[in-house]
Amino acid sequence: MDIAEALLAVGAEVNRVEDTLTRMGTAYGAVRMNAFVITSSIVVTMTLPSGRDITQTRRILTPGGTDFTVLEALNDLSRRCCADPIPLDELRREVAQITAEAPKPLLVYLGSALAAGSCALFFGGSMTDGLVAALFGLVICRLQRHFGPQCPNRLVFNLLSALAVGISITLCAFFLPELHADKILIGDIMLLIPGLAMTNAVRDTMVGSPISGAMRLIETLLWAGALAMGFMSAFLLMGGIGL
Repeated sequence: MDIAEALLAVGAEVNRVEDTLTRMGTAYGAVRMNAFVITSSIVVTMTLPSGRDITQTRRILTPGGTDFTVLEALNDLSRRCCADPIPLDELRREVAQITAEAPKPLLVYLGSALAAGSCALFFGGSMTDGLVAALFGLVICRLQRHFGPQCPNRLVFNLLSALAVGISITLCAFFLPELHADKILIGDIMLLIPGLAMTNAVRDTMVGSPISGAMRLIETLLWAGALAMGFMSAFLLMGGIGL
């Protein structure tokens, strides 16, 4: 259950989580495994060789993110357990060690700046637009790392982040007329768009998990709507200056 929750938290698709639970339960002696996973809940029933059924349910409240390094490590750990079951104490220790490892802040900030700046350039912005977009990319990364965990509602967080960044960018474009606010916004909004979650929604639906797929799709559409509302509210509040 800990591995399943950790997989969901780093952006794993529902089918992968269910398959991991089934394989690991079988490897540790279960006669039958029934795993049902959606983005907000995990339900697992394990049938022991004695015929006894054990069911556990876990509610998932933390919003999912994206961390392919942790995802790969957890996936490798589950496969090693299937090939040669690890003692439970050691398994718990490895899971705790993997989930406790955080990416280096410098690399995260650098990646956010490069992504925002390059997207602004890609969509037709000037070099100055790219540099400003990279600067605001650092601001968005700061918001995500330090204020995101304090706001468990991703919808509200996206709305407030888009509003704050939108106001700041329009003010910069007003005082620096050579800037193109629309190109800077395009570059920075890429850091907030839930692209992986939407991709997983389509994948879940295609592999036979329509409930999870529909839930993810609705969630991502609401996130995208919050971003649009935040930026548009910023433009309306600022009277369209800088555009």
